[in-house]
Amino acid sequence: MDASHILRDKVILVVDDEPDVLDTVADVLAGSLITKARDFETARQYLMGYSYDIVVLDIMGVNGFELLKLSVRRGFPTVMLTAHALTPEALETSIRLGAVSFLPKEKMGELDEFLADVVLGGNKPVWEQLFSKLGNLFNRRFGPDWRERNHFFKTFEAALKADSHVDPDAVAPTHMQKEES
Repeated sequence: MDASHILRDKVILVVDDEPDVLDTVADVLAGSLITKARDFETARQYLMGYSYDIVVLDIMGVNGFELLKLSVRRGFPTVMLTAHALTPEALETSIRLGAVSFLPKEKMGELDEFLADVVLGGNKPVWEQLFSKLGNLFNRRFGPDWRERNHFFKTFEAALKADSHVDPDAVAPTHMQKEES
């Protein structure tokens, strides 16, 4: 797969409070049309005023989950990119709020490949591919039994294997609730 060809001329909003992360993402996605935002309000204005093929959001520092809700309401496929919030809870929240993927910043150099998966998947969630590619990393970070300890993930992954479209809210009851429009 030639990710640079797939992403060529795609309009992508990247939101992160760290300028070096924004610059790195722009370098990795050099063939795309990148809009950068370093704070919540700027990102909110961009999300409300423009259309994007893909939105990439940091979680910490920019109120990423609130931006995710807005981005999903606008119909933009949204990928979460994080370092400090790389936890099973943040992953679950991202899934429940409608993100299509969730990447650790240490994989930023491969962001183009993950975003190409999103485009090739029709801008739908690509959780099965993500778990296949990053399962070992998640196991090292979260512990080898993280899926078994969390009913949501155990049920979610079983549903993924059984059906290509999974409603995360139907997987398991939780304290998390999607915000209604």
